[in-house]
Amino acid sequence: MAWRSRRYRNTLKLVLVVAIFLSFLITIYLGNSYLPNSYKLKFRGDDDEGDEETKSHVTTSISVQSKILHRLCVIVPFRERFEELLTFAPFIHQYLNQKAINHDIIVVNQMDQYRFNRASLINVGFEYVTNPHRSNPCDYVVMHDVDLLPINNNLPYDFPEVQTVTHVAAPGLHPKYNYSSFIGGILVVSSELFRLVNGMSNVYWGWGLEDDEFYVRLKQSNIQIIRPRGITTGQQSTFRHIHSPKQRPRDHAKCYDQYNKTRRRDRITGLKNVNYTLQSLSHIQIEETPVTILNVQLHCDFQLSPWCDCSVNNLKTSYNSHLNNSNLKTSNKKNRLGKIKKSQK
Repeated sequence: MAWRSRRYRNTLKLVLVVAIFLSFLITIYLGNSYLPNSYKLKFRGDDDEGDEETKSHVTTSISVQSKILHRLCVIVPFRERFEELLTFAPFIHQYLNQKAINHDIIVVNQMDQYRFNRASLINVGFEYVTNPHRSNPCDYVVMHDVDLLPINNNLPYDFPEVQTVTHVAAPGLHPKYNYSSFIGGILVVSSELFRLVNGMSNVYWGWGLEDDEFYVRLKQSNIQIIRPRGITTGQQSTFRHIHSPKQRPRDHAKCYDQYNKTRRRDRITGLKNVNYTLQSLSHIQIEETPVTILNVQLHCDFQLSPWCDCSVNNLKTSYNSHLNNSNLKTSNKKNRLGKIKKSQK
């Protein structure tokens, strides 16, 4: 009788285990039937449509996490463009908020008497926003023209992929420029890569070419330039260009040997030796948009880039200096010849 009792108990245990296991499978099956597709358990052999939805959900989660981890600083090189700034600041603030991108807006205002130097101002802004003593240092920046407003909501301002920069205002989308090596207007760069190429050249005074030189720096460092994909709005409807060339004509003047010197790779200047004085720093609000203003005085190395000042007075001073140097060299040469003749006698 004892062995029958033990056998009965063992059989009862086995039945109970099987019943629990079957209940568990039924619960999973029924629960999975009522869950949204993105949360359902996927088994081998299920349709691919659900897989795509799951992948999309995961990708979105990763993107949100990435935006939380990173901080973007919008660096705006600036001089006497107040009407445009009043439009730009609230617009870009709302645009980036809609994308859930943590950001700061930094306007670098050039206050000296020299010609506008966009690249040096970006270097100055980068030094400020990546200062480890800031409460919220940025790990990537966007070099952004104050007169260019993105009106397509699909343009990428996210943290760039490894060893890449993102050129938002790409050829074919920028309302004015459309050549293959163009990287101006709006360029997103990680702090690491900006340091790697030593920032931008400081010898580009006046309008243009600093972006073309930066393009060469990127290429020589094997950094890939990524441009937006799937944007169908073209040159007319991707950006709003609010610059008026009649009211604010560009400074295209060329003086000294600027034309030749600024069409080659600058291996002397950059982020490490940008020369400036920070006159003052202000935190303001434009229509409830927080903006930091850096009032900056740039310093010019006249031996390296005398075209920082193409004014008539500077040209006269430079010409007189050149004559004095030439006369001095001629005088020294005559003195040396005289000494040689005396020694021969």
